[in-house]
This record gives sequence, structure tokens and C-alpha cells, in this order.
Amino acid sequence: MSLGTWGLSGDAYGKVEIADARRVIERSLELGVTLFDAADAYGGGAMEKLLGEMVGKHPATVIVTKGGTDRSTEPARKRFERDYIRASAEKSLKRLGRDRIDLYLLHNPSVDALLVDDAVGVVGEMKKEGLIGAWGVSAGDSEVARTAIQRGAEVIELAYNLVHSVDLHRLAGEIMIARVGVLARSPLAYGLLAGEWTATREFDEGDHRRERWTRLELERRLQQIDALRYLVRGDVPTLRAAAVRFVLANNLVSSAVLGPRTVEQLEQLVREVGMGPLYLPDEEMSKLPMILSRVGIAT
Repeated sequence: MSLGTWGLSGDAYGKVEIADARRVIERSLELGVTLFDAADAYGGGAMEKLLGEMVGKHPATVIVTKGGTDRSTEPARKRFERDYIRASAEKSLKRLGRDRIDLYLLHNPSVDALLVDDAVGVVGEMKKEGLIGAWGVSAGDSEVARTAIQRGAEVIELAYNLVHSVDLHRLAGEIMIARVGVLARSPLAYGLLAGEWTATREFDEGDHRRERWTRLELERRLQQIDALRYLVRGDVPTLRAAAVRFVLANNLVSSAVLGPRTVEQLEQLVREVGMGPLYLPDEEMSKLPMILSRVGIAT
């Protein structure tokens, strides 16, 4: 399990005090987390700077960051020109305070952006120069991820969870053949799979979920996840635990990128997920495709 910092930046769910973000990162290190996921767009580089201060000198840790989002305009825009990506990576490297970026991801490019040599070519050059250790793509869908693999990406980051598994499953063969690493983001589907919401759930200003789901969509999603509660039994105490265990049970997944915003949330996740590797029983996993299909979730 790894720590994602989008939520800690305040960009995703509303303001987070810097002291609280520090406590989450510090506790993650104490619990043995070794991979930290950021982007130059998270807090305008603030998360990179914070990770550089708190994680940068820790041995055996991996910092992942991303580039390709230009926040100097309103609204922000995607940019994958050669000069822009190189300049962004160099700024990220300075904020992280390391000799190189362990893993650099192009941040949600289109297929067309990957087919032009600019972005892919420059990250390849930076790897040869030692500025980055490996490169990949944070992909919005399976077609972008497939193109990234074909262009030589060493890692892909995809949304993967109980209610959105289809993209990773479509790519399984290609991932195995190319031996690509997989970072699974959104294992709790932005909190939906915590299993604690009601249909009257309201989201505050500044919370991206306020715009993500209409009231009807949220009601439909909540009805769907009720069908998954059979997973909560034995040593699986909550739907939240079942959701993260589902992600970790897939042997294609290198790491599940968790997004706790408090120490309490972090400790709860670590405690409930347990030690593995038998994250969910095979018989329970074998029922999932049929159950998901029955409630309208593609697998």
C-alpha cells in the first residue's frame, strides 16, 4: 500500500491543514509505507516540496510524481510539449530535493499526446541522463494505458476498484507480457466504497465529488455497492477493508494508492486490510463478476 497526496493537497476534498498532512506522512513512514505518490499540480507543487522535506532523505522510499498539467491558466490545461515536460520535471526534482525522480508519470495525457514524440521522447532522454529512474503514464482509461505500454511505459497508473475494474482487466495480457508495473489509484472510489454514506450525503464546496455525481447517480451507486456487502465477513470487518483487499488481491497490482487525509483514516485502513497475502478468499472473488454484472457494473 502506498500514500497518495492529492487529498492531502486540499485540491480534491477541501482544505487540509499542513500540520495534518505532515502527521499523515510521518505516520505512513512509521507504518512502513515506502511509496509516495504526488504531482506537480497537487497544491501547486506543495506536496512535492513536503515529500522532499519529510521523505526525501529516507532510504528505500520511492517518490512518484507527475507532470503535464499547466495551472498557470484558468482553467488548467494539459501540456506535453518537449520543453514544457522537461522544465516541469526539473522543477519537480528541485522541490523533491533528490538526485533523481524515482518514477515520473505523464499526467493524464490523451492517446494523441502519447503518439507524438515530444513527451515520450523527452522522458526517455531524461531517463538516460539520470534525471528520472523510470517513466510511465497516469492514464484516464484503458486506451491511453494501452498506448503508453506500446510506447514503452514502465509503469501505468489506473483507477481500479470494485466498481471500476474494467480498464485494468482489459489490459491484463499486455501488462503481463510487457511486465509493466501498475499503481492502482482510487481503491475506495473517492470514498464511495467505505460503505458509510447514505443517499442524502452532501459534499462541501471545494470537494470534487460535488460535481462528480448527481443525486440520482449517487443513489444508483449506493444501491450497487449494497450487493457487495457479502464480502464483509470473517476477518474482513468492513466494506472499506474488502475494497482495498480486492485491489491487493490482483497480482497485476504493484501498489494500491491510498488517500487518507487523517492519521485516523490511515491507521484504520492499515489495521482493517491486515497482512495478506490472502486478502479475499478465492470463493468470494469468484462470485464477484456475476454479482457485479447483475447490478450493472462492467468487469
